[in-house]
Amino acid sequence: MRALMISSLDGDAAAYRLLLSELARHLRPYFARRLHAAHAADAEDLVQETLMAVHSRRITYDRGKPFTAWLHAVAHHKFVDHVRRHSRRMAVPLADDMAIFARDENHEIAVRLDMDTMLQAVPERTGELIRQVKIDGASIAEAAAATGMSESAVKVSIHRGLKALSARFSRKTDDK
Repeated sequence: MRALMISSLDGDAAAYRLLLSELARHLRPYFARRLHAAHAADAEDLVQETLMAVHSRRITYDRGKPFTAWLHAVAHHKFVDHVRRHSRRMAVPLADDMAIFARDENHEIAVRLDMDTMLQAVPERTGELIRQVKIDGASIAEAAAATGMSESAVKVSIHRGLKALSARFSRKTDDK
């Protein structure tokens, strides 16, 4: 087939027709072996797509390299494109798979309980300020307005509370 391809590239129309005929004969079993029996009719479509790709990309063939390797690369890419196209057609109603997308609230509850336990290690008001600003995302101004404290006092209270929590729950590197 390599000689036919080179002759085709040199402008021999008869060699080109013979090449396409030989390629089709070679590609049919190639795709038939790779397709599931339910998609066997797609083999001819893949043959035609590959022949069109060979025609449109024949200029990329390097005459010094094996033709079959180049052909199989083109055919392989056409086959992969086919598989991708058909795999995307499969649709599953989301309502049937809601369990896959359901949130695992047990983890969130466990984290919330752990936070509650940790925040009990600081004064109640400090723990509430840390919760509002650092966990719930409230601004310093919002936390100050909710507690009747100044913004500076809220900042200092949160800083001291976080420092106390860090000291209590961090590992000591001196203990070995």
